Amino acid sequence: MRRLKVGTDAIESIAVFVVLCMAHQAQAQAATAAYPNMAPVEQYLMDRTAEIALARSAAPDSISRDATVLVLGRQGYETAVEGKNGFVCIVARAWTATFDWPEYWNPKVRAADCMNPQSARSILPVVSLRTRMAIAGHSKAAIEAAIETAYEKKELPNLETGAMDYMMSRPSYLTDQGSHNLAHLMFYLPFTDGKDWGSGAAGSPVMSSPYWFMSSTELKPKGLPPILVFLVPVADWSDGTPAGQHSH
Repeated sequence: MRRLKVGTDAIESIAVFVVLCMAHQAQAQAATAAYPNMAPVEQYLMDRTAEIALARSAAPDSISRDATVLVLGRQGYETAVEGKNGFVCIVARAWTATFDWPEYWNPKVRAADCMNPQSARSILPVVSLRTRMAIAGHSKAAIEAAIETAYEKKELPNLETGAMDYMMSRPSYLTDQGSHNLAHLMFYLPFTDGKDWGSGAAGSPVMSSPYWFMSSTELKPKGLPPILVFLVPVADWSDGTPAGQHSH
């Protein structure tokens, strides 16, 4: 069995649905200076055909070929392909990361995700709201406040049991740091102690973080559901080719 070596810095560089935001201070300052504000909308958009292909590359073809595919338009995500297996594949942008991430407005980020039915019903609505507001030009503070209000009014669904997400796309670009990418799966759970999963233990491939719409330093912010997301690296990209080693 091929072993996959994953170092702390590689995990910390993941930019979508899990950003741990623990890069060196100099790198963070440089990234903040590089992306202080949202870029012109055009820089976040893609060719429709290319975006469909990239979204589907998040998961093995056996899953993504029958999935619904969304693409980013000028008002938010639009349905490009109607699926039939309950999965939804999208290409997330950097604004779905934690609000204090230095690359929050990085227009280069293209993070292919394929959500299972539970995640599509309970995580995707948050992604969609954040995206609509970001692309309309709202500030991070306004987006965070809108999410909190939506949860308080029960306009956003609670997390469903079994919610998870495939992020095995070889051509994804997740961050300017490290190797820019990592083949992995994400699992969303009600907030618990990450140590119960062996998260962060020496030699463990499992890392965890508070749910990505929070600040990375907040564990249970007022008005938002306490959710922990676990990131588990995998050995192969979705096309079956080896993902290689991810180390310091």
